[in-house]
Amino acid sequence: MKRHLIGAIAVGLSVALGATGCGKGSSSGGDDSDGKTIKFVAAIYSDATKGYWDGLIKDFEAKNSGYKVQLEMVDWTQMDAKVKTYVQTKQVPDVLNYNSFSDYARDGLIYKASEVVSPEVLGDFTPTFVEQAKYQGEQYGLPFISSARLLFSNKDLLKKAGVTAPPKTWDEVKSAAEKVKKSGAIGYGLPLGPEEAQAEFYSWAMNNGGGWVDASGKWAIDQQANVDTLNFLRDLNKAGLTQPNPETTDRKTVFNQFAQGKVGMAIGGPFTRAGFIDKVNKDLPYEVTPLPSKSGTEHNTLGVMDVLAAFKKNDGKNKEAVSKFLNFFYQKDNTAKFLKLENFLPVTKSAGDALSSDPYFKLFVDSLPTSKFAPTTNPAWSAVAGAVKQELGASVADQDPKKVLEKIQQTAEKSG
Repeated sequence: MKRHLIGAIAVGLSVALGATGCGKGSSSGGDDSDGKTIKFVAAIYSDATKGYWDGLIKDFEAKNSGYKVQLEMVDWTQMDAKVKTYVQTKQVPDVLNYNSFSDYARDGLIYKASEVVSPEVLGDFTPTFVEQAKYQGEQYGLPFISSARLLFSNKDLLKKAGVTAPPKTWDEVKSAAEKVKKSGAIGYGLPLGPEEAQAEFYSWAMNNGGGWVDASGKWAIDQQANVDTLNFLRDLNKAGLTQPNPETTDRKTVFNQFAQGKVGMAIGGPFTRAGFIDKVNKDLPYEVTPLPSKSGTEHNTLGVMDVLAAFKKNDGKNKEAVSKFLNFFYQKDNTAKFLKLENFLPVTKSAGDALSSDPYFKLFVDSLPTSKFAPTTNPAWSAVAGAVKQELGASVADQDPKKVLEKIQQTAEKSG
């Protein structure tokens, strides 16, 4: 996700960020002149992320004598800028944990998936995610983690406000939010800050017939359905039914408030339970239901996928080391440990059935096959997602939604 299922997909995915800024850690020193030392840039999903990678890398190095992995952890709020700098300065890592890849595939910067992982690993990826990892029909991205978005409702707050069931339509969302506000809480938590504005917006737009592209795949960011979507969210804000300043609020802030029982409704993912709610109040009475739509006749789910991308370096001299590391990570026990730790959904068939045994996770797993994803296979998506994160929030505050979308549309068209 966090960003980016994600990505986040901002599309991008981040949850329960326990660190600020970016921290560097390395299991080993040395350079990559021998082709056996690689640099891995990993996103921070929670307080536990670095500990997982430190342990995995230590195990990898113990079982692969002479091979070393230098680890750098980066906060999702800084990841876009970091990656842009890596590429511009030609200081890319060997392996990158991110929420987009197709622009690097277009520019010939990364390996094809088949060049760096075994046929067994390739065959284990769920087809839904393989399609999201292709550029011009060829798989380049390596599906890493997935997520989906559904509506979380505080059952006590809704009941206290006289709301008998979670809303299914936009009118019901507004009505429920008004009643929750009167009872003294925040009606709807609206995170349109730079962390993951693209995911929040698309969760609403796809349930109003809107989205990023039209049926032919052409950019359609400034379409009327999207304008109407932002006007609806703007109305919620202007009516005082959301938290203050949604244009600068990130998701982690909203769900910390939700976990504290201060927010009636918010859109979240599978990570929300362990990443936020259980840390504050395991007994919080909440319900998870499909995303509301304007009409109430369809309920689309946002799918999010983050990927691993393997960069070509030193005329391919890093390929063997990269391949060894990636194949090691994709061993079932290693991937399952990460999923369990971070509460994400599987991208491989071997891990899918296990999570479905949990009723909570089953809600998300069952929604994945028919989920809608951001157009991450389009090389312009990185630029579009960046513009959305920085500019979209203003549309519910002090700028005209149509003009904001037109500006982002221009970014999309200029970027390809």
